[in-house]
Amino acid sequence: MGVDKAQEQGQPCGSRVSRHGNLTKGGRDDDTDRPIIGEQQTLSAQDILRGQPPVPEDPQRLMEEIEALGDRLASVRDRIGRVIFGQHEVIDRTLVTLLAGGHVLLIGVPGLAKTRLVETLGTVLGLAEKRIQCTPDLMPADILGSEVLEEGESGRRSFRFLPGPVFSQLLMADEINRASPRTQSALLQAMQEHRVSVAGQYHPLPEPFHVLATQNPLEQEGTYPLPEAQLDRFLMQIDVDYPDREAERRMMIATTGSTDERAVTVLSAADLLTAQRLVRRVPVGEGVVDGILDLVRRGRPEMSELLEVRQHVAWGPGPRASQALMLAARARAVLDGRLSPSLDDVVALAKPILKHRMALNFAARADGVTLDDVIDRLCAPLM
Repeated sequence: MGVDKAQEQGQPCGSRVSRHGNLTKGGRDDDTDRPIIGEQQTLSAQDILRGQPPVPEDPQRLMEEIEALGDRLASVRDRIGRVIFGQHEVIDRTLVTLLAGGHVLLIGVPGLAKTRLVETLGTVLGLAEKRIQCTPDLMPADILGSEVLEEGESGRRSFRFLPGPVFSQLLMADEINRASPRTQSALLQAMQEHRVSVAGQYHPLPEPFHVLATQNPLEQEGTYPLPEAQLDRFLMQIDVDYPDREAERRMMIATTGSTDERAVTVLSAADLLTAQRLVRRVPVGEGVVDGILDLVRRGRPEMSELLEVRQHVAWGPGPRASQALMLAARARAVLDGRLSPSLDDVVALAKPILKHRMALNFAARADGVTLDDVIDRLCAPLM
């Protein structure tokens, strides 16, 4: 009995991986017969203990699930686009982050619908959303919750925990850099561990849990810049720009009339969790895996072969950047209705994922070099 070579390498039967890592239906590609990476095999704890081989996942079923999810996500984009005008790239990148299970940092001046975007996402995705307006006097207990002393009918006193606004599924932290470092660190624990500790007790947060934080790039007086450890917890930093003329015209007419477009629910929290699990099962070609590793490692001045990086970069992205690119590239492919990501997805996501994970030195500022210039140079070999 023979064993098909694609099965030996872990590729779905009846599929091929293109030169750029795309999984397509049909025969094999002559340019590459390298394996694809993904959760295509399932192994239970009992199988591990017994030393049993993993059971391959049905590729046809995986394709059908991805295509079905892509159709539902197209409806999600359409519904959000009816409320948020002229921010298609911001919407897509935010959806990619949520599908990847991450958090978002939105950078933009006031009045660009950042708050409304969070409200609309909560409605369309069926998530419980809450909002925090960060100020210097905001305390950790104001967002995490606190314990209160209660006296029962019998006269017995006991403490009861009152959850704060962080106990939601979609949390908006408006102007997060105005919160004190103490409050920022409390939010950091919630973002990383999906739980909070109050009075020595851990309280798990609802699932899914996502933070969409905003920053105003104009006013820096009275702010506390986020430390690198917390910036790294955001999967993406998304720059929100002004809408174009036609989009602003439609927004002006639609929002000043007698009726206003309302968001409707398309998915549920359970649907989003299922989608996040599906994203992690999307296969990725070895060419894309190597492209992500090369891109991230080229951005580190200690090991980069690029002179621009060694001269202008103070520190580069860590391993979490590789993980973010891997998940986000899968999510972007699913959002576009494709069966696996390509190098084009990696290049498109490089700036929002790497920008807040790198820093320039004084020489770069003196030479007028920006992070966008450096990231473009890092991406050049992948194009």
